Amino acid sequence: MIYGSKEANQHVLLDNILEQIQHSDSKPVIAVAAAGDEEVIQSVALAAKEKIASFKLFGNEEKIRFFLNEQGLHDTEGITVVPCGDNEASLLAVQAVKEQKAHIVMKGMVSTSSLLKAVLHKEQGLRTGKILSHIAAFEVQGYDRLIYVTDAAMNIAPDLAQKAEIIQNAITFAASVGTVMPKVAVIAAVETVNPAMQPTLDAAALAVMNKRGQITGGIVEGPFALDNAISLDAAEHKGIHGEVAGKADILAVPSIETGNVLYKSLMYFAKAKAGAVILGAKAPVVLTSRADSAESKFYSIALAVRSLKS
Repeated sequence: MIYGSKEANQHVLLDNILEQIQHSDSKPVIAVAAAGDEEVIQSVALAAKEKIASFKLFGNEEKIRFFLNEQGLHDTEGITVVPCGDNEASLLAVQAVKEQKAHIVMKGMVSTSSLLKAVLHKEQGLRTGKILSHIAAFEVQGYDRLIYVTDAAMNIAPDLAQKAEIIQNAITFAASVGTVMPKVAVIAAVETVNPAMQPTLDAAALAVMNKRGQITGGIVEGPFALDNAISLDAAEHKGIHGEVAGKADILAVPSIETGNVLYKSLMYFAKAKAGAVILGAKAPVVLTSRADSAESKFYSIALAVRSLKS
């Protein structure tokens, strides 16, 4: 089975991104909302060890310091604890970015809705007028570079205009972390346009929008079923040709259900390394599941930091 392409400038993996930001002199500050969690502090410890960021940790001081002590970390190592209730941690973390005392917001042990409510606050939030969308980067064994999935966590059933914005967000982000001219496969159940299947109609329209300059910075084609988006063998077997067939960098899914299942399948069945962020705000938002590993949270931090430095 042949996966992906052999284009040298596309070989960007998570450790490559980490190496790129390790050589930077400046370290962004990450404001973590409700940081009193073992996995969160482990990811902070990894980032501090690799010297890629500094942290403001908002939340229950006793819990935070307990987990910091377990990791041998102290305030003097680029880590500041800001005591507050977990119910106000999201607003304070976002406010720190708003006031330019931090550069990235990160979700700790708070609900996604709580953090996003703070991010979208009319006066104190980080609105830009753009759609907010989720993107996850996966490093899968056997695949020669990162594969991105969007949107698996934010937009439930985006319409055509929203899908175009989500794809534009994804292209801009993938380019910012090193993927040259990202190739976007718009995913559906089949690779032919079927009037009875709205995702195939949207995929065809999005490809035309790309050709007419309404979506820029990458190549958008579709519809694709998953196999012929990522496998050259599958694409060739089905006689599917083009610049994206079998070589996709970004998989644009039709709905949150599709994205969520694909995200968790890659994590649990494929044992992929992954990181995820929210795009479209004034600053990157590190938004992982509370069940995600410290490694996933760490790679999410690395992706957010790298996107700032482009």
